[in-house]
Amino acid sequence: MYSLSNLVRQHVERGYVDRLDRELDPELEPTKYIMKSDTSGTTLLFKVRGSSLECVSGVLNTRRKLYEVLGASSDEDAYAKVINSLNRRSRASLKESSFKESYRELPSSALPLPAIRFYSIDGGRYITSSIVIARTPELDSYNASIHRLMSLDSRSFAIRLVPRHLYSIYETNKKAGRDTEVAVVIGAHPIVELAASISPPYGVFELEMVEDLGGEPLEVVRTPRYGIPVPARASVVIEGRITRELASEGPFVDILGLPDRTRSQPILSVDAVYIPRGDSEYFHVILPGGSEHMLLMGFPREASIWDGVRRAVPQVKKVRLTKGGGMWLHAVISIKKVAEGDGKTAIMAAFAAHPSLKHVVVVDDDIDPENLEEVEWAIATRLQAGRGLVVVRHARGSTLDPSSEDGLTDKIGIDATAPLDRREMFVRPRVG
Repeated sequence: MYSLSNLVRQHVERGYVDRLDRELDPELEPTKYIMKSDTSGTTLLFKVRGSSLECVSGVLNTRRKLYEVLGASSDEDAYAKVINSLNRRSRASLKESSFKESYRELPSSALPLPAIRFYSIDGGRYITSSIVIARTPELDSYNASIHRLMSLDSRSFAIRLVPRHLYSIYETNKKAGRDTEVAVVIGAHPIVELAASISPPYGVFELEMVEDLGGEPLEVVRTPRYGIPVPARASVVIEGRITRELASEGPFVDILGLPDRTRSQPILSVDAVYIPRGDSEYFHVILPGGSEHMLLMGFPREASIWDGVRRAVPQVKKVRLTKGGGMWLHAVISIKKVAEGDGKTAIMAAFAAHPSLKHVVVVDDDIDPENLEEVEWAIATRLQAGRGLVVVRHARGSTLDPSSEDGLTDKIGIDATAPLDRREMFVRPRVG
């Protein structure tokens, strides 16, 4: 069963967990503790003042934890699960059960949610792990995606809508003069969150991808008011409407550790709040710009780069979206080069696979992309700019890059592979 509480119990057994024994002020105080657990790779349990829900952070803040929940033994195994979930032609079935057996409704304003102001520049207190599920009007399907929610009051949030699938659903409904009915899921199992972080074609329901990622079908229930399918185990389910009213949202420190600007964004109005019957789940808190944020957002793109590059060159050894680039803007790829030009081919394949990518370095298979000193050494000894640089001017990039012009950016590819005909001159001699 995809239960966050079961996963936390496993983390306790494996010695991953730290628990704070006092309540924290939701204004800034949790950040320093979450940052500390992020550095050590531990899972942190804590409570914030004003809410009875127990919070958990860092359930997916290391690659080891990610591979454990995926049941993956290697990079390739993990990547393949993501790619297979995207490429499946017939969707996996979802097990449906009774909503009333899983959740109970709370009286109005009975459960203050532990929204947190993480940084002093934040425009308000935020919920950062919310999966928003809405029906796709034209296709009789659903969309699930993660969106930050800035608390306005106990019954409303400003929701950040990036121009992707939920934004398209919202715009379609707005043109028809109606609000967008949604279910908001908080405290889901990280496999469910990972599925909601993948970008399949419009009309593919992300929850149907969970079985390919986790190995068993997801049990869902349909919300009472709007009949929206949600996981049967989560901390909180909210039924509400993304209205046509707007509010100021932001600033918010995003994945690059820089503040995203303030915008006018739609207001999400809460109609009902539900919590589990029986054992309580944990309220998942994702540190903005932390390792968990990077892995959930970046890992599916890393898999796409691996898949794109392996289709273009004979062998890919390792792909890493780097932490210094927020696991979003910078990639290092090691390949087994068999022909001159493979490095540039890999560069172009990487840009095509992840359009937000800004800089990519391609190295030989004797260089570890996770060892940035080795990567720098390869650039220093194997790159000649006149033949190894690829510059793409004024291309689509990421709006998260503050140096871009509303997402238009110059991209650089660095082919730091050694010439095949003189390969022996570029290899460090072995000792002994």
